[in-house]
Amino acid sequence: MSTPTKIIIIEDSPVYRDIISLAIEPEPDMELIDMFGAAEVGLRNLQNPSPSNQPDLILLDLNLPGMSGLDAVPWIKQYTPDTRIIALTQSNKEADVLHAISLGISGYLLKSSSVTQIKEGIRSVMEGNTLLDQGVAQYIINAVTAKSSKVKLEKPLSERELEILSLLADGLVKKEIADQLNIGFGSVATYIRRIYEKLQVENAAAAISKSYKAGILPHDVYRNE
Repeated sequence: MSTPTKIIIIEDSPVYRDIISLAIEPEPDMELIDMFGAAEVGLRNLQNPSPSNQPDLILLDLNLPGMSGLDAVPWIKQYTPDTRIIALTQSNKEADVLHAISLGISGYLLKSSSVTQIKEGIRSVMEGNTLLDQGVAQYIINAVTAKSSKVKLEKPLSERELEILSLLADGLVKKEIADQLNIGFGSVATYIRRIYEKLQVENAAAAISKSYKAGILPHDVYRNE
């Protein structure tokens, strides 16, 4: 049996913490090891964690009292560089979303997400995927399409790479892309790595953002029919 994913929640709302805690508790592949209401307290506990308190993943509210979640991310990466971070946000500020992308957070979920979506998101991130909530993706698209300048790419994407990039923009993870295109999981991972190399980005969110700036994806992917 594999070791459960050790999770820490940094969230100032006791009600929201309890909701997530109750959702995680019965899951055999997840273990909630601690909860904090402020970034400063969480960071103090991350400076010298014991092996049993070393988190695999942190659910991090971006808008915290005192130090914000965004300001805490570099410190988390310094103290526990192997820990993955899923940002929980209801922010409608362009600066917050785009700053989170630049910091290389592993996942982005709106607080309106269901507990099922959050649990599936945790599993997806721990499998090595980048989690991008569709609502956050829509905001990224709106933000970058409002810019007048275009980004030029040195290396054009192939037809297959464009197809896979479009599916990433639709919120699909590697396994879902492999199933939809009827190709191997390893092939999808290779294509995605090439996409990141050509776009010179670190993750799916940054790839989507840059692709819209470059005009290589249509701007109406998320429009309602």
